[in-house]
Amino acid sequence: MLAFHTAARWFVFTVFCAAAIISIASWVVRTRRISPFSALARGLRSISDPVLRPVEARVARAGGNPTNAGWWLVIGVAVVGILLLSLLDWVFGVVLQFGDVAGGGPRAVLRLGVVVAYNVFFIALVRVFGSWFGAFRYSRWMRPAYALTDWLVEPLRRLLPPMGMFDLSPLAAWFVLWALERLLLSVI
Repeated sequence: MLAFHTAARWFVFTVFCAAAIISIASWVVRTRRISPFSALARGLRSISDPVLRPVEARVARAGGNPTNAGWWLVIGVAVVGILLLSLLDWVFGVVLQFGDVAGGGPRAVLRLGVVVAYNVFFIALVRVFGSWFGAFRYSRWMRPAYALTDWLVEPLRRLLPPMGMFDLSPLAAWFVLWALERLLLSVI
């Protein structure tokens, strides 16, 4: 498993470096650091254009400047790579936890249940970040998060005094969940 994880990291790093090289190659030709009519420039464009054309089209449809497509490519590859590696870390962690639980008996199963429930509720509290990016309560992606956490956040919202435009109830809910998890794990 460790070899697969290391290979995944190297793969993400390689794709990131390739995106950076393609971006730089396009930038060098576009800014005329290399004559756009030279053989080198034509070679660089033949390599970078097939990768950057779809990104340019997407940036233009979103109202951005297509000359920034190289930056968007590098940033997009970095973000997707980080998310992929985080997902792999999580999957490997779950596999290892299930391996530990298999030989631990009923107490280990109960502990795992508490940890998994805490993690699900904690992930659902990302509704705060979703609201910052315009994904509100009734959007398709946010409905499950609200459904999982409203039972805890709404009563806390009524108890906490308003802090202007900041809503501290999800942070208080996270603290309550954390304390409840610690208490349950210490009892088990």
